[in-house]
Amino acid sequence: MKFHVHTTGCKANQWDSRVMAAVLKRAGFEPASADHADVVIVNACTITGGAERDVRHYLNRVRRLHPSARVVLAGCHSQAFPERTFGADLVVGQKEKFNLPDFLGRSGVFVDSPVTHSLEPVDIGDLVPGRTRVFLKIQDGCDRGCFYCIVPKARGVPRSRPAEEILGALEGLHRNGVQEVVLTGIEVSAYRDNLWGLDLKGLLALFDKALTPPRIRLSSVDPRYIDEPFVDVIRRSTKLAPSIHIPLQSGCDRVLSRMNRQYDTKAVWNLVSLLQTEITGIGIGLDVIAGFPGETDEEFAETYRFLEALNVYYLHVFPFSPREGTVAWSMDNQVAAEKKRDRVRVLKKLDSAKRRSFYGQFLGRTFSVVVEGKQFGRSFMKGFTDNYIPVYVPSSEELAGSMVQVRLTGIDGDRVQGDVVVSTTGEAGQEGHGGENMKGRPAGEQGGGV
Repeated sequence: MKFHVHTTGCKANQWDSRVMAAVLKRAGFEPASADHADVVIVNACTITGGAERDVRHYLNRVRRLHPSARVVLAGCHSQAFPERTFGADLVVGQKEKFNLPDFLGRSGVFVDSPVTHSLEPVDIGDLVPGRTRVFLKIQDGCDRGCFYCIVPKARGVPRSRPAEEILGALEGLHRNGVQEVVLTGIEVSAYRDNLWGLDLKGLLALFDKALTPPRIRLSSVDPRYIDEPFVDVIRRSTKLAPSIHIPLQSGCDRVLSRMNRQYDTKAVWNLVSLLQTEITGIGIGLDVIAGFPGETDEEFAETYRFLEALNVYYLHVFPFSPREGTVAWSMDNQVAAEKKRDRVRVLKKLDSAKRRSFYGQFLGRTFSVVVEGKQFGRSFMKGFTDNYIPVYVPSSEELAGSMVQVRLTGIDGDRVQGDVVVSTTGEAGQEGHGGENMKGRPAGEQGGGV
């Protein structure tokens, strides 16, 4: 039988889908396009109403264009809202989706609750053929209790992958030629390895002495976890990329309090200043929700002023989406949809200006860039600098999958362009960050690191 996995949502979902596909291939199933698959599996995000609508529309499209296919709905949406099947033949939750061969012969809803199972086992060799930049899920689940968030219902309580297993996976990725690993999770700051007595800082500190891909990047980190020891771990590392994403959510203290975020804007301002002081050139991104219940025009203006003054790289902007089962679902003073759209447009315009300003700081400078194989307009290939600037370089088959030195030469619209100087791919722990020294220390201290 042939299968196709369609993924919506976050990096953790993308990791999960690759594991699901690997399990199916080991069971004798063959991957195919959605139009030619006997089974179409949708690993579905449910964090917003828009995400749910996208899943429903995709399933309707599959039914219309490929009516003979068996349709499976899996993942976060199924776990949080198992009754919303959208006509799928089979609905499976977070635990069941990693054992799909056991369920494909059945019909109906199979969702175990609550989510408490350990993280899924992985076989690195199944996940990385032809890939040079991969995600590695080190943690799952969250219990922060933010009033707008359905994730605890969809992902369960925090669980962590053992440090020994993570180090083994990183070594396997290195041996498979992977150049960059993005460490993902639902709340990576909740990482704990009780056997070795490690939190996230302790785990990250292990990497410089281990065999790993040359570049390791963190995904989103809760601002309450970012302190001087955490920043020092990144600053000292020869492998951890100088980029970080912070789920801020609002630049107004009153809105943050209504969200139950448990920090204020002064704390965020201070941690951004700490990051920029200790790690020169770091790329800092922020999540921002527009139109949380009760957000007045003045409160939105306060958020705008805070973000405008904050020297960060980019903003990832969402309109607030009420999710049944959360505290915010029943809050009074819901903001009108049109007003939310207007606020999103304003913040996205600010995001665009911040990105261009950040890019402009580094024109003429040289960075190590991991080049991906995908072609853009037959003329360019894309890669990322350590501080997460997407750079487009002239296409060349020899570049795909390699780490190269690239000089940033200009900005065309919203694209940063660069010229390749020289290839730098080498053994992990030897190549380091490469490029210019951006961490405020002599290059010799960090293996030539950015």
